[in-house]
Amino acid sequence: MTPLWFSASALADLALPDLPATPANVLARAERGGWLTPDREGTWWRKRTGKGGGVEFSLSALPEAARVEVALRFSPQAAPAKAAAPVRQAREEMWAWFERQTDTKKRKAADRLRLLVSIRALTDAGTPKTAAVRGVAEREGVAVSAIYDWEKQVHGVERADWLPYLCPRQTGATGHQADIPGEAWDVLMADYLRLERPTLSACYRRLHQRAAVEDWGPLPSEKTFARRIDALPEAVKVREREGREALKRLVPSQKRDRMSLRALEAVNADFHTWDVFVKWPGEAKPLRPSMICWQDIHSGKILAWRLDIAPNKHAVRLAFGDVVTRYGIPDHCVLDNGREFASKWITGGTTTRYRFKARDDEPEGVLVSLGVQVHWAQPYHGQAKPIERAFRDMAGDIAKHPAFAGAYTGNKPTAKPENYGSTAVPLDQFTAVLTQEIALHNARPGRTGGVCESRSFDAVFDASYAAGGVRMASEEQRRLWLLAADTFRVGEVEPVIELFGNRFFTPELQELRGERVVVRFDPAALQDSIFVYRPSGAFLCQAPCVAAVGFFDTDGTKAQARLQSQLAKTTKAQTEAIKKMSAHQVAAALPQIDQHEPPAPRVVRLVSAGNTVRKIEAADPFHEPSANEAAMLRAWAQQHGGPRLVPDTGDD
Repeated sequence: MTPLWFSASALADLALPDLPATPANVLARAERGGWLTPDREGTWWRKRTGKGGGVEFSLSALPEAARVEVALRFSPQAAPAKAAAPVRQAREEMWAWFERQTDTKKRKAADRLRLLVSIRALTDAGTPKTAAVRGVAEREGVAVSAIYDWEKQVHGVERADWLPYLCPRQTGATGHQADIPGEAWDVLMADYLRLERPTLSACYRRLHQRAAVEDWGPLPSEKTFARRIDALPEAVKVREREGREALKRLVPSQKRDRMSLRALEAVNADFHTWDVFVKWPGEAKPLRPSMICWQDIHSGKILAWRLDIAPNKHAVRLAFGDVVTRYGIPDHCVLDNGREFASKWITGGTTTRYRFKARDDEPEGVLVSLGVQVHWAQPYHGQAKPIERAFRDMAGDIAKHPAFAGAYTGNKPTAKPENYGSTAVPLDQFTAVLTQEIALHNARPGRTGGVCESRSFDAVFDASYAAGGVRMASEEQRRLWLLAADTFRVGEVEPVIELFGNRFFTPELQELRGERVVVRFDPAALQDSIFVYRPSGAFLCQAPCVAAVGFFDTDGTKAQARLQSQLAKTTKAQTEAIKKMSAHQVAAALPQIDQHEPPAPRVVRLVSAGNTVRKIEAADPFHEPSANEAAMLRAWAQQHGGPRLVPDTGDD
């Protein structure tokens, strides 16, 4: 608000028009002008209550030009949009509209508000309204009618809401917008919104060629089409002209907090192909080797790495074995969805593993067997794996090491150095430099990313690792990562397991003939023993390799004979322990059964020769003949020549 009382010193310091520039002259002017008369005490002047005493003058005592200058200098600036709480919908709409205007319009509104507030201050101090408006208009160089128009715009509006009402509403030219035929617009959109990203001018020329044979009428100018295209949603233009990956970049990348993790709680891995030619043993031409790296997510430290000709599951398994051997078993693992990681040897049994067909007898991979929770990173999305940041440093620092001068290939075909292919680094030298540089990468201080706070990756890892909470692997678990796993069937005739041309046998396999088992072995040492597990993961036995011998190799024959003799003795002892009795003893212990005697027949058959009755039998073989039936039989027998009684043999 504008101050109402000023001391002589304050008025002199303000250097107002029509007033002297020194306190003494200000007081002299007050004496000559009659400011200090008794009847004007309290309205034009008053005694100062502060230290030093004296008098103070009000705004009403000053000349008109001085009053206008004071009102303009001390008028409050425009209040921000959030200065007062909204009270009605119209007010909210006005402030929302004001926020969408340009800074130029907002500054004009603030200037208008400042002038109206100055006029209000002058009138409150007793200056006539007409004089106040005229003085402010002359001082600011604006028309008096404009000031009255502005006052009409804020009439009946709360002082806190004047600003949006004073904002200019001119929107430039408001002429008729050119119409674009619907079919022409559709053709242009089909031509312009595509991944080849043609220019608008080329699309517009092709549109004119089409319009020459269509009944579309005259087309608007190219600038009209450009304005319509600018009004399209940005996401639509990016998706259709730059692709889906560019559309994803419109959403801010997600930053993950590593403070909630501890050392070795979560790791991630990926392959990196070096831009260096290396002489690989057994290869005719130099090649660019691939490196598998396992990194701790909390600290960013490279925990283990292995080199190979190309990405493969064996390198993944061996490098993970190095991590577990040196540091312990992690709880979580973030992997790419590549074949080398989705192999059943690594992640078999993972519920979210969809790359290959899952079998019921599929063995558990090394990560699942060790209780590591696998998380699949989004394909072709480097931000999902923190190790990609480490690869960028390695590609810039290690690949261009002076020891590799002449062997550097460039990071893309168009960036080949002039000495491309002039030399190749021996594998031993490359491995030695790589070992040294990765150690320096972990030990370099001044890291600012993640939780480093200017420390090295080693220091961050050691500080968290020392707090404990790490799972260490047992000797039995070493078989899970040092040896690959797959299912094989034990022979039904010979209880052996055939693996890549080698045969493995142990007496325990005799109980598993024809069954499928899980075999863990070292691909680099197929002559060593294999370890046999049930599909459920239960360990069964260790089977050594049964090597083939020469055709006339007597030592091999003797060894085979000893094995057979030992098997025979062992089997005999097991049989004697199981069979407590012989077959003869079992037969002798059987009970004796008495011979069965048939009962006497109740019915006989009469047989005679010639006219002899051949067979007579009762309807009921267990029915005793009555006296009448017996007399009839005797009479019939005497009449036919006296038949004789014979036993019934069953013959007719």
